[in-house]
Amino acid sequence: MELSEDALIAAITRLFSAEEPGVVVGPGDDAAVVEHGGGHQILTTDLLVEGVHFERGSISARDLGAKAIAVNVSDVAAMGGSPRYALASIALPADAEAAWVMELSGGMRDACAQYGLALVGGDTNRAEAVVVSVTVVGEVAPGHAVRRAGAQPGDLIVVTGSLGAAAGGLALSRADPATAAAVLSEPWGRELAEALSRPVARVGEGQTLAQAGATAMMDVSDGLAIDLSRLCLASGVGARVELDRVPVAPALGQAAAALGVDALQLALSGGEDYELLATIDATHVGPARRELDERYGAPLAEIGVITEDASLVAVAADGSVSPLEPKGWDHFGRG
Repeated sequence: MELSEDALIAAITRLFSAEEPGVVVGPGDDAAVVEHGGGHQILTTDLLVEGVHFERGSISARDLGAKAIAVNVSDVAAMGGSPRYALASIALPADAEAAWVMELSGGMRDACAQYGLALVGGDTNRAEAVVVSVTVVGEVAPGHAVRRAGAQPGDLIVVTGSLGAAAGGLALSRADPATAAAVLSEPWGRELAEALSRPVARVGEGQTLAQAGATAMMDVSDGLAIDLSRLCLASGVGARVELDRVPVAPALGQAAAALGVDALQLALSGGEDYELLATIDATHVGPARRELDERYGAPLAEIGVITEDASLVAVAADGSVSPLEPKGWDHFGRG
C-alpha cells in the first residue's frame, strides 16, 4: 500500500490529538506553539536526507548547511514569529570527509547570523547517507501566531515574491550536461540554481502580514497547489485561483523552453520556494503590499479568493474554469 505524506501525518496526529497543558498549537500546522513563561514559543523541526532532498554532487556543503537552517526558519516565519535558537544533528556515512563537515557547519553559521539565531547544540551519528536534522525555537506574542486554520470566505489569497525558481533549479540539475552548461552561462540560469540551493526565509515579511491581519498563513514548501489545499482543508473553505495572476519567477520563464518545462505548472506544483502564502481581508491587502515593498522590496501578488464551497478551482486567462489539482512534493511519493 502506498503511503502519502499527508496521510501519514494525519494518522500520527490522531495519536497525539488529546489536549496537553501549555500546548497552544499542536501537530498539523507549520510549527507548534507552546506557552513559555509569560510568552509563547514556536517549535519546528525538519530533515534533509541525501537521496531524497539533495545529492552531494549537486549542492555544496556550505549551501546545504545554510538551507537546513533556512527551511526551519521559514516555518517560524509562516507563524509570524521571530527565530531565536537552533539545534542541529548530523548523521554521516563513512565517506564523509572532515573538510566537508566543516563546510556544512560553516553554512549553518552563515544562516544563523543572517536570521539572528544562536545554534546551541545538537548531535552526531553514523548513517548510510547524510542526514541533517535541525530544530528551531522562535517567539511570538501570545495570541498572535498565524495558523493555517483561519481563512474566511471572501478573504483574498496572496503570495510573496515569485514561484517556481527552485523547481527550475531542480530541473536544471537533472538536465543533460550541454543544456545545463548553456543555461548556467546565463544570469537567469544561475538564479535558478541559487533558488534551489540557497532559499530565503521571509521572516520580516511574515511578521508584516501577521500585523496586517492575515487570517491564515503557511510557507510554500511543497508547491502552491498542494499547500493551498492544506490551508483550505485546515480552514474548512475552498479557493478560486486566477492562473494569470500566479507570480511565475522571471528566471523560470526565461529558462522554460531550454529546460523543456511548463513554467506555470512548476510555479503551481514545484515546491521549495519558501515564499509565504496567506489569506487576508481585501481592505488590508493594499497597506500590506506597500509595507512589504517599502521595508523588504518584496512584491505581494493577489492570486485569488477564498470561497465557502470547499472545492479548489483554477480560472484560466480565457475565463475557463477547471479543478485545481493539489499536486506538489510528497516525501513518500514521486512529487
